[in-house]
Amino acid sequence: MTTALQSTLAELYSEAIAQSLLTKIDRLVAEYPRKNETSSPPDERTVALICYGDSFQSSGQAPLKVLNNFLNNYLGDTISTVHLLPFFPYSSDDGFSVIDYKAVNPVWGAWSDIDTIGEKFGLMFDAVVNHISVQSEWFSEYLNGNPEYADFFFETEPGTDLRAVTRARSHPLLTAFQRNGKTIHLWTTFSADQIDLNFRNPEVLLRMLDVLLFYAASSAKIIRLDAIGHAWKEPGTSCLNLRGAHFLVQIFRAVLDRVFPDVLLLTETNVPHAENICYFGDGWNEAQLIYQFPLAGLVAHSFQCGNAVKLTRWAQTLELNPDSCTYFNLLASHDGIGIRPLLGILDETEIAALVQRTQNHGGYISYKTAGEGASDPYEMNITLFDILAEPELDEAANIRRFITAQAILLAMPGIPALYYHSLFGSSGDRPAVEKTGQKRAINRRKFNLPE
Repeated sequence: MTTALQSTLAELYSEAIAQSLLTKIDRLVAEYPRKNETSSPPDERTVALICYGDSFQSSGQAPLKVLNNFLNNYLGDTISTVHLLPFFPYSSDDGFSVIDYKAVNPVWGAWSDIDTIGEKFGLMFDAVVNHISVQSEWFSEYLNGNPEYADFFFETEPGTDLRAVTRARSHPLLTAFQRNGKTIHLWTTFSADQIDLNFRNPEVLLRMLDVLLFYAASSAKIIRLDAIGHAWKEPGTSCLNLRGAHFLVQIFRAVLDRVFPDVLLLTETNVPHAENICYFGDGWNEAQLIYQFPLAGLVAHSFQCGNAVKLTRWAQTLELNPDSCTYFNLLASHDGIGIRPLLGILDETEIAALVQRTQNHGGYISYKTAGEGASDPYEMNITLFDILAEPELDEAANIRRFITAQAILLAMPGIPALYYHSLFGSSGDRPAVEKTGQKRAINRRKFNLPE
């Protein structure tokens, strides 16, 4: 394994840097003693719930305690794994602008509350590897000129040709900041509050390896690598799914395997299917899990047109090495229903029909910046119940449609994941979109537990 890890480090950096990094990684790994106990791998009984740490609230109680009560009272015999969306202190994006990777949001609870949930349920944590909050210590020290944090972020001259960069946002890629009395411009792929980390600096890699090992030591059974496809930058390219991004996943996997071999990596790459499955690597050296992103759009298409041919044809093409990797299947999540994963499966007319249906059923469309500055539909922001429902049908019929969709999800090879709103068949929270200006807020309402 060390030979393979050294080779990957040399590919990403250089032979000399690889030798030095290996020594530092050995020291880091020694801080996290290997666990002897083993956990059961996912099987046909594994079902995950996706939720926020404050998805359920009750007056006078920490939300994580309320969540634990909800899980035990209602889902104890149904759900085996809980995907806790980022529960760290954050400054925006509902948790994905992380201020401190190793702390629990004190408004929600403490690590002891996470541990309590983990006593009965497997835990899945988010590793927000591409970016960090402007309010983080890392970024503050960088702006203050601390040499320990030099080159932690991706500084680029404004005149650099970045038209080829593919992103899931339409705001400017570079954001201006003041550092040592000088104006600098940094990559902010997702928002001006989320500063992209520079993995070209090996010290950033070491910091993130420490974060991943900390999560595994904190009982995470699955670690979701958020936006990993964007993590390696090369100006003049799309900066999406580059070889460097795959090398990073290989390094994360190799280091975790040394100490926590039962911990699984899940890559979040909302891209066409052929690109997505590349994150399995050779079946053993990258992620054990990848999202099955086309599924949600294909199910919605099937219900819209009353025809499952496209869904069936696509499902027949799926191949797996069941001994080493599998899919993480979902129909709904904290994000919208991705459009890019449908490219090459549905034609332009079919995709346009889904976009129109989303808007007709009270949802929104988010756009991304593509090559040469073009703006294309990126995702459909709508609740699953709303996109599947037909206004002319009664509630009972629409509930049957919704449950049928869940049956498809549960029948697919891989781990089925239910978003907490799917438990209730929620309709879209349009007032939240109007209040926040964020289209994804339509599907993120928090519940009062008595309600």
